[in-house]
Amino acid sequence: MQPPLPSGKPLFELQQEDENTLTVILHGRADITTAPVLIRQLPAAVPSNQTIQQLKVDFAHVTRFDDYGAMVLLRLVQILQLNHDQLSFVNLAADHEKTLALVDFGQPDCRIPSHKSGNLIVELGDATISVFRGGACFVEFIGAMVFSLLRVFRQPRSFRAGDSIAYMKTTGVDALPVVGLITFLLGLIMAFMSSLQLSQFGANLYVASLVSLAMVSELGPIMTAIVVAGRSGSAYAAEISTMKISEEIDALVVMGFDPNVFLVLPRVVAAMVVVPLLTVFASIFAVAGGLVIGVLMLNLSPGAYINQSLDALTLFEVMWGLSKSVVFALLIALTGCFRGMQARGGAAAVGSAATSAVVTSIFLIILFDSIFAVIRSYW
Repeated sequence: MQPPLPSGKPLFELQQEDENTLTVILHGRADITTAPVLIRQLPAAVPSNQTIQQLKVDFAHVTRFDDYGAMVLLRLVQILQLNHDQLSFVNLAADHEKTLALVDFGQPDCRIPSHKSGNLIVELGDATISVFRGGACFVEFIGAMVFSLLRVFRQPRSFRAGDSIAYMKTTGVDALPVVGLITFLLGLIMAFMSSLQLSQFGANLYVASLVSLAMVSELGPIMTAIVVAGRSGSAYAAEISTMKISEEIDALVVMGFDPNVFLVLPRVVAAMVVVPLLTVFASIFAVAGGLVIGVLMLNLSPGAYINQSLDALTLFEVMWGLSKSVVFALLIALTGCFRGMQARGGAAAVGSAATSAVVTSIFLIILFDSIFAVIRSYW
């Protein structure tokens, strides 16, 4: 099989050593000039009635090869559903090898499969596989972030501190009103509901202890994290997904910038700095909400309520709540950026990325809070 160019020269030749092994012998140019023809003819020339388990590509007769030719080969590998262990290149020149190194033939597809079936069992299986595939991609993303962080440690000037400070404002300062209002009302509600029971035993003063302990070590970090996930986690996902769809991230890679250092790391650092501060702010407002109930309904003096709140707290409780908030901040920022990097398609993908970022972040917050609770029980 030798599909020719208009000039009459063959583009490629297919040979089969056996029914499971296919050899593609490229001829002449496999670059931007021939890629449109190759990407149409090469997959169509592969026998559809055979299962290919091994693909070999022979570069012995290649005169020109660039990233367009590499993408044609990547498309062929995807159509044949092969992994990098089932792919081999022979008679490679040094420049061909450098070009192929730009393409990761073994990278898993992190996109959610679009196949839909009416079979409930099949859909459940597809959903389960999608969850595990997404988890594997998330672990891969975290690994890439670790390497990017090590690169920043070696080259501190590559860290964009100005961007991180700007994200601190949008993530932290701009969230103060909504965090303060929500936690103030939450502290007020907790104090009111607990007073209905404690007042029967003459233990009105312990309302202050309950509110302060619950908010500082448990509800304060969780409520703050959920608010930040809804505000900033979705914003991170929307911003990065927009850049992904408009190919701005690809442009950064071409210019030699690491997208993780350029886009993700400033957001992660900003979240890890401001979320603990927001948690402290939230706890203070929650105690203030409880103080309103204590003074207006329980006939407690402001001084007595505040002293009881401080007496109930220990340094360990405060540090425990702050440590949880740091972990929650890391989860929110990584999840938002990861979902943004996953985005594929058009404008609808931006909304999907933002929604997925919020849902995943809240799930991880609850999951890790449960892990903290188990650790605390055995501390």
